[in-house]
Amino acid sequence: MRYPLLAAALAAFFMPNLAQAQVSPAAVCGERGKFLAHLGRSHGEAPSAMGVTATGRVLEVLTSAKGTWTIIVTHPNGISCMVTAGQAWEYLERITEGPTT
Repeated sequence: MRYPLLAAALAAFFMPNLAQAQVSPAAVCGERGKFLAHLGRSHGEAPSAMGVTATGRVLEVLTSAKGTWTIIVTHPNGISCMVTAGQAWEYLERITEGPTT
């Protein structure tokens, strides 16, 4: 699996929504549901972690049983953009919850 190929495929799939996203022209953006459907269908990826950024964006990590992963960010206007993708995702055991007092 070559991730530049994935980015090109996603760009072609989501390009009509790029103007609404108000992000860099190089970004791959579109509707969140389409990202989830495409990544689930073609890579077996599903959301495994998420959080809200200080600017109100939702950051999600999608992972597969094969170890592939993608990070997307959904903007308050509803448009999601792919941040990065890769291989060899591993879950780590949480060792501590923070400083002990």
